[in-house]
Amino acid sequence: MQPAQGSSLYDRLGGVYNIATVVDDLIDRVMSDPRLNKNPAVDEAHHRVSPAGFKFLVTEMVCAAAGGPQQYSGRTMGDSHRHLAITEDEWESFVDDLRQSLAKYQVPSAEESEIVAIVEGTKDAIVMMPAPGAGLPNP
Repeated sequence: MQPAQGSSLYDRLGGVYNIATVVDDLIDRVMSDPRLNKNPAVDEAHHRVSPAGFKFLVTEMVCAAAGGPQQYSGRTMGDSHRHLAITEDEWESFVDDLRQSLAKYQVPSAEESEIVAIVEGTKDAIVMMPAPGAGLPNP
């Protein structure tokens, strides 16, 4: 059965259970990704936080951003990530992990694009360092 035209991204994804399944896979990828964990601050954070709690908060956030009834109860993206000094390269690795999880569960391309756009909307609050050799941002 196809969702009705104009239904929310949350509904088109199948609701909280489907979103939680993809988030579960994504967080498992992120927590063990050597491209991310080469950053000592990220590696330490990945070993300090409970994966279950991390998955819960990310599921809440994705559900809320996709139009679901959930409300995100975590800290702001800046407060959660600023101290990690995340680079552009690490961001790109995270987005790659996200795309791999979406592909694993065969999320349709339109919905994948919407999810990636939601995630990209958090980039400015998360990425604090340009890619090595990129120089300073041009104001």
